[in-house]
Amino acid sequence: MKIFITGADGILGNNLVRILLDRAHEVKVFIETGKEARYLAGLDIERSDGSILNYEELKNAMEGCDIVIHAAAKTDTYPPRHQSYWKVNVEGTRNIIASVKELGVRRLIHIGTANSFGPGDEMDPGNETRPYTAGKYGLDYMCTKKAAQDEVLRAVREDGLDAVVVNPTFMIGPYDSKPSSGTMILAVNQGKIPGYPSGGRNFVYVRDVANAVTSAIEKGLSGECYILGNENLTYKEAFEKMAGALGVKAPGMKMPGWLTLAYGRLLSAASTIFRFTPPVNYPMALISTEKHFYSSEKARRELGLQQTPVSEALKEAVEWFRNNKYIN
Repeated sequence: MKIFITGADGILGNNLVRILLDRAHEVKVFIETGKEARYLAGLDIERSDGSILNYEELKNAMEGCDIVIHAAAKTDTYPPRHQSYWKVNVEGTRNIIASVKELGVRRLIHIGTANSFGPGDEMDPGNETRPYTAGKYGLDYMCTKKAAQDEVLRAVREDGLDAVVVNPTFMIGPYDSKPSSGTMILAVNQGKIPGYPSGGRNFVYVRDVANAVTSAIEKGLSGECYILGNENLTYKEAFEKMAGALGVKAPGMKMPGWLTLAYGRLLSAASTIFRFTPPVNYPMALISTEKHFYSSEKARRELGLQQTPVSEALKEAVEWFRNNKYIN
């Protein structure tokens, strides 16, 4: 089977490519023009460079592929609002859908985000039935990922598109070259986190996500969404696990909600005036005071989602960061 992947140079894409090759699939990656994608070098893959915003480039690269996995997205949280999120995440997804339909590709796997569903707490975690609530944060990343998911599901309903949506939580593991989620690990290592906020989130091993994406090719039901997560951890628990994997001291001070929000407001204002990218902005500070917990029962049941302990995922992530000189 020949599988076409956008966003193959990200943390999920890098792991997904390797798993697909291990399973003897042909892999073709579509890399944004100008990106090196150095950690894909030397792998037995076919590569095309272009833009998902250029329909002809995208369609020509996709031709001859059986499955499309659309993982490319603009995932930044700063600036919180910008037209580029809508172009890449929504218009780009529309081009993916149109190309899949025109070429008669067998199935589309769309990589969404768990944020497209309402979260919960320890006693009542969010699931695939919860309505979207993240619009209140004012982050175009979240708004556009939900809009892109809606485009896919609309095409399933109205046009008969065969597509599955998978919704990862906070992925931890190797090949986080940007880094994305690994930014939090590196900040703990450098002692840049003054304290832990009162909230929490769901964490998952990136290779468990990649394996579930692969399972969705055959086992996923068209038109369905699957949250791919594992452990619901408070930030105190998460930072302690990260510090343990790194061999450093965990942030020990609990930051009250008002202080976390004041810190976020201050950095947001300063970044606007002095034009720099803040480590935390107000929307992310607000999110950190809340519990964004999810259940992945549906994905465990239908896709066979594995549940590797987050502590093991962190050890592997730290080893990769050390081997690649992100940390000493």
